[in-house]
Amino acid sequence: MNTITKLLAITVVALIIVTGTEAYIIQTSNTQIVRIACVGDSLTRGTEYTLFLWEQLSPKYIISDFGVGGTTASRASEKPYMNQSAFQLALDFQPNIVIIMLGTNDAGIEQTSEAFTSDYVKIITAFQNLNTKPDVFIVQPPPIYDTTALSNNALVGKIIPGIQAAAQQTGTTLIDANTPLLNHAEYFYDGIHPDADGARIIADTIYAKLQPTL
Repeated sequence: MNTITKLLAITVVALIIVTGTEAYIIQTSNTQIVRIACVGDSLTRGTEYTLFLWEQLSPKYIISDFGVGGTTASRASEKPYMNQSAFQLALDFQPNIVIIMLGTNDAGIEQTSEAFTSDYVKIITAFQNLNTKPDVFIVQPPPIYDTTALSNNALVGKIIPGIQAAAQQTGTTLIDANTPLLNHAEYFYDGIHPDADGARIIADTIYAKLQPTL
């Protein structure tokens, strides 16, 4: 099904609400609609991965982007995701599937892996406690190639192990979007944010993990 047809199908069953810089979708009629909340930082909000993922799904799936640039899973930073209005909007969306990709900005702050994991678990459990009992997937973010402000060593040595620990503690499905983009700096237009080719790899990797749930 082409993109135009899917857009027409979605407009029949959903209402798009825009508040400030965030947009979210409220179901209006079709009870068979499956709501997917994409949670994250600018690797979610500022890339095309959510669009590429949506293109692979049938019209019954609605993806809403709740990414906020510069946010962290950790509450020790200046911009924790849990303190953003998008977090509450994502919960209010009552998703059936949640995809969380946080951690890139955490590679730029001082914290222990244990503290990072603890805060990440709080985000995950907030979604798991929803009445919809969504399937939650957490994504290991791609490598960092421009280490001016963020550290790929911290990402690999502390953040990714912390994400893996959060997945184990909460029983959520882990998706590895890091390994497919190793040694592919050419897919990052600024060393941190993937271009369209990199975003498509992320979308394909996530879609492959979602398959048993769809």
